Amino acid sequence: MKILVGIKRVVDYNVRIRVKPDGSGVDTDGVKMSINPFDEIALEEALRIKEAGKAEEVIVVSIGGDECQQQLRTGLAMGADRAIQIQTDQALQPLAAAKALLKIVQQEQPGLVLLGKQAIDDDNNQTGQMLAALWGRPQATFASQVVLEDGTATVTREVDAGLETIAVDLPAVVTSDLRLNEPRFVKLPEIMKAKRKPLDVQPLADLGIESGHQLSVTRHAPPAQRARGVMVESAAELVSELKNRGLL
Repeated sequence: MKILVGIKRVVDYNVRIRVKPDGSGVDTDGVKMSINPFDEIALEEALRIKEAGKAEEVIVVSIGGDECQQQLRTGLAMGADRAIQIQTDQALQPLAAAKALLKIVQQEQPGLVLLGKQAIDDDNNQTGQMLAALWGRPQATFASQVVLEDGTATVTREVDAGLETIAVDLPAVVTSDLRLNEPRFVKLPEIMKAKRKPLDVQPLADLGIESGHQLSVTRHAPPAQRARGVMVESAAELVSELKNRGLL
């Protein structure tokens, strides 16, 4: 069985985001870029499934310009067998990304597709669900545990009321949540080996996918600065201050 893992290049989660002065986007000059954390968790789970003998190959795929090859090489260094880059200079919205991933799914015929539940740059939480719908296969989102057995995936997923366990027939799409696992640390020898692993580049145009946007972003703005706190001497003064601010 093959496992296909989608990964996205995003600003590293440790970096403080800076909005461009004209509000046209986020400043990424000189900023560290990494694999989206939820996608990294999805890749780690795919590698653990392979190491348990329940899969034969793990393939990582990313959509973007040649700069995303850095994240694909990181995925190969973690242990993936092959990498595929869907080459485009445009940022795809979820539906177009799902259609592009579907083309790779149809080429590779994986038994399982693992994605992060969302990307930390846009927080859309849509691509996995759209891919499952387009593919016509079951989905299990927000996974905190995945067990494969007898052609099914038993997935424990995090919901508002707690935990829910469902079983889906394979092939299926599973999206990872934060507590699914802790990704491994990549060592230098694995980084060197990753340079010799195959990386296939497929232009988006060759897949017959249009990158037209369904949504438009008009402006970016940083969060409003928090007002300084006020020290009060008594409960009565606190109540008075809250009333003055219209909070009581």
